[in-house]
Amino acid sequence: MDTQSLTLALGDATHAGRTFDVMPIAGDEPVLQVIVSGAEETPVYITVTDTQILCLAYLFDEQELAPERLNELHENLLRISVPMPLSSLGKTGQHYVVYGALSPTSGISEIMQELVTLAENAIDLLQTFEDYLA
Repeated sequence: MDTQSLTLALGDATHAGRTFDVMPIAGDEPVLQVIVSGAEETPVYITVTDTQILCLAYLFDEQELAPERLNELHENLLRISVPMPLSSLGKTGQHYVVYGALSPTSGISEIMQELVTLAENAIDLLQTFEDYLA
């Protein structure tokens, strides 16, 4: 599946009562911004390669965090990453992210499940860690 096929498939799809607003992002690599209904505050970004479909949501920027609580935040991020379904935590540049990856042969149903789960997990994480923001 490529980003163009994914755009077309998600544009008319619903999953668990959710719809998907898909917008291509211009750049060197094709990226889609997907807004899942009910989780508009946490857009999910998708890239498709020969080896994976990567879905990523930004949580917060390092500069938004209280510096004196960074160690505590990191410890809690590690603890929470194990029980969080279908999602992993990471950092890219200065941005903390939650992400998931699928096989490029995944069907649209699996991709929609990943998008809904990732958007919901991003909201839960933002609420859980709001006290760490400066």
